[in-house]
Amino acid sequence: MKRYILFLLVSLFILSSCDDLLEPAIENFKDLDLMYTDPIFAQGVLTATYRYIPNTYNNIDYATDDAVTNDRANSYLVMATGSWTASSNPVNMWVDGYGAIQSINTFLKRCDDVDWADDPEAAELFNLRLKGEAYGLRGIFMYYLLRNHGGYSSSGELLGVPIIKEFQDANADFNVPRSSYQECVDQIISDLDSAILLLPVRYKDVASLDLVPEKYRDKVSMSGTYNRVMGDLFKQLVDGQIAMAYRSKVSLLAASPAFQDGANTTTWEDAAEYAADVLEQIGGLSGLDPNGNTYFANNEELDALKEGNNPAEILWRNNIASLTSSQEEANFPPSLFGSGKMNPTQNLVSAFPDSNGYPITHASSEYDPANPYTSRDPRLSQYIVYNGSPIGVNDTPILTGSNSGTDDGINIRETSTRTGYYMKKRMRMDVNYDNAGGSWQGKNNYTPRIRYTEIFLNYAEAANEAYGPTGMAPNASYSAVDVIRAIRERALGITEDPYLDEVSGDKERMRELIRNERRLELCFEGFRFWDLRRWNVDLTETAKGYDASTGEVFDVEARSYADYENYGPIPYSEILKYSNLVQNKGWE
Repeated sequence: MKRYILFLLVSLFILSSCDDLLEPAIENFKDLDLMYTDPIFAQGVLTATYRYIPNTYNNIDYATDDAVTNDRANSYLVMATGSWTASSNPVNMWVDGYGAIQSINTFLKRCDDVDWADDPEAAELFNLRLKGEAYGLRGIFMYYLLRNHGGYSSSGELLGVPIIKEFQDANADFNVPRSSYQECVDQIISDLDSAILLLPVRYKDVASLDLVPEKYRDKVSMSGTYNRVMGDLFKQLVDGQIAMAYRSKVSLLAASPAFQDGANTTTWEDAAEYAADVLEQIGGLSGLDPNGNTYFANNEELDALKEGNNPAEILWRNNIASLTSSQEEANFPPSLFGSGKMNPTQNLVSAFPDSNGYPITHASSEYDPANPYTSRDPRLSQYIVYNGSPIGVNDTPILTGSNSGTDDGINIRETSTRTGYYMKKRMRMDVNYDNAGGSWQGKNNYTPRIRYTEIFLNYAEAANEAYGPTGMAPNASYSAVDVIRAIRERALGITEDPYLDEVSGDKERMRELIRNERRLELCFEGFRFWDLRRWNVDLTETAKGYDASTGEVFDVEARSYADYENYGPIPYSEILKYSNLVQNKGWE
């Protein structure tokens, strides 16, 4: 863990200005004691950690039954096909997670003594806000560490990760054992609760003193002081609602089948109530964005986005990337000058129901194998490019069959699809490659960190398990059925949903429908890999493709996961260094 001191030093180097790059490197580091008199530097110690929060568009879908990639050297492909080890782990969160926590603990140790502002009211508010932000960030990083590295030891004990709450200097004892899974969940919830206590629900300017949130009214005499510290300028930093959302995420994880254990007291009721806490901030079901399932393609909304504001679908997002074409360059088909990297599978395509809501295998389905994309869930054409799909600025039909006569056909080029499909989600169709000019003409875009749809699905899953399909959490006025009905009505455009009615009296069938809706709504956003594991279901379903030229469904890529790979490993290098660290079962 001594590398986390180096992590902190590197972060300080990034924050430091240097007048002469030829000076010895040590001259470029600021002393941490400067935090006390330099509030910008002190704040930077904390804000530098945001860059280490995992990206939802990290393409881990390549390692699931939802997608493969044509990039044969991709680390997720290598992992999924039998080469995942404790020393070669593309989902290793250890260094980034604990490095960020070291910076956060550094901040928490010193923040009470920082001279935040000349105005004492502003100084007190700055300290409250930044301390709340620090607790929230520590809870967030601990969540990812627990998700990626929690699991069962060879002795059968459900373990989490080491809990580090204090700054570790060079003389610290780094040989820290793993805490129990429950202790980690409790610590995460505690940190997030502290953040909720200290932070506003949302950062926004107020017009008058009486609109300042009640918990701050005895601390400020002018609304302008509140706006200076808690106003619009700080949108997209951790706030109370983001902390609430991570309570929902960690409780859903801990309540899931893979972590059901006598030593783990987290319940589905906890998960349902934490999700409802978030949703009540937007009015419950009435807050479901009618256009939220196409957030990536709502071009007018994207172009108008500014000043840290969010679309109604987005709870938290990365900063806007101006005039970008990175997603399109990576994932457009080769005929549109893209690299076609994300190849959805037939497995995922088959999960989209008919336009009437019935699964395509149901007796009431109108699915026609000879016309497999006719009368299907509109999300299929919104999220996936299939044979004949019109895409791009000119609505160019993409022909994906092996005998299509185009570079977009199966395995024609290194950049062609391997499955007969390309991804459409995440991309703007008005991004274009100017062949004459030899350059991409990008558009504004962003990567979501948390969508409200995710929280609605968290609630539906937990409420179904806790109260049954039609029961409600005590702090909610809607059931799992109500949520899924609203999501499917938005997606399918139907007011009658006979299939939902059919399964709404059966908890097990409702569970399968909720899981499938989660798969569709959140596809290509980094969820499937972790959902399959927490559900404790089969990880080895072969990724399949479909050849429109022959009508053949074919195997594309095996999924070679051992049973113990339901839980990720502790890094092998850490096990070698620290005798108190116990490895997860099977990774020894």
